[in-house]
Amino acid sequence: MERVARAFWLRTPGHGEVREVPLPVPGADDVVVRALFSGVSRGTETLVFRGGVPESQYATMRAPFQEGEFPGPVKYGYLNVGVVEEGPAALLGRTVFSLYPHQTRFVVPASAVTPVPETVPAARAVLAGTVETAVNALWDAAPLIGDRIAVIGAGMVGASVAAVLARFPAVRVQLVDANPARAGVAEALGVDFALPEEAADDCDLVVHASATEAGLARALELLAPEGTVLELSWYGDRRVSLPLGEAFHSRRLVVRSSQVGTVSPARGSRRTFADRLALALELLADPALDALVTGECAFEELPEVLPRLASGELPGLCHRVRYGSA
Repeated sequence: MERVARAFWLRTPGHGEVREVPLPVPGADDVVVRALFSGVSRGTETLVFRGGVPESQYATMRAPFQEGEFPGPVKYGYLNVGVVEEGPAALLGRTVFSLYPHQTRFVVPASAVTPVPETVPAARAVLAGTVETAVNALWDAAPLIGDRIAVIGAGMVGASVAAVLARFPAVRVQLVDANPARAGVAEALGVDFALPEEAADDCDLVVHASATEAGLARALELLAPEGTVLELSWYGDRRVSLPLGEAFHSRRLVVRSSQVGTVSPARGSRRTFADRLALALELLADPALDALVTGECAFEELPEVLPRLASGELPGLCHRVRYGSA
């Protein structure tokens, strides 16, 4: 009998559906995973849902187990936690994280799953991909002891960066967001909070993750001379203007990008993608990171929930998707 699963597909921009899909026969080096939870990466996935991926970035934006093509139909996603039902003895019954889209069951190479440490609940492990982005960003940024740092944009990525920075010794970390409700997230993570107009300046480093032109401009304003803005925002097909006149050159400011698709050059010769992901999962032992999960729905509700996430009707950070026994 053919084995099947159910998967979420973006049929056309703005319209998703749950489809029944056949499961391939697993090979000797494969695992069959039953999903427990998946996570909606609000920035990237809602941009994909709206059809905002520029044609020039179609190849770059492909998810590891994506099916279909942008702008649709496409099966997209990369935050999945499940239990290995079939596969090598060392993985059988283990809770694992994988970069798989929203699907009830799936077959992937055993090398494509990472065991979740026993200290990390499966429900929190959906944050692994976002915390991995934060790890890579901080490898790029290389903050130093005693640095004064602002993180602009208290979304999933910005809050994850702030959470990791909160572990650095003697570092002043301020999470900056235009939404005063995000002060509660900052408090839970153990960092200061400020509205953009009240943010502390003279920063050695500003990590920008608000995906807004105003946020990027404010990031430059907060820098000390010779300071750096690390740009984590993904703008899709939007153009942004950056004020590079006035004191930008005389203060010798730096704007540089960071992208999780490549291991940071600062560690690329010594760390693999698997090393980076394993480190992110270790960091998720901290229960403070539960503050990043601000909504949840059943898998079958995704076609109705994703339009509300994309429009902003459902605010918050990570939206977690729970699965039944299918």
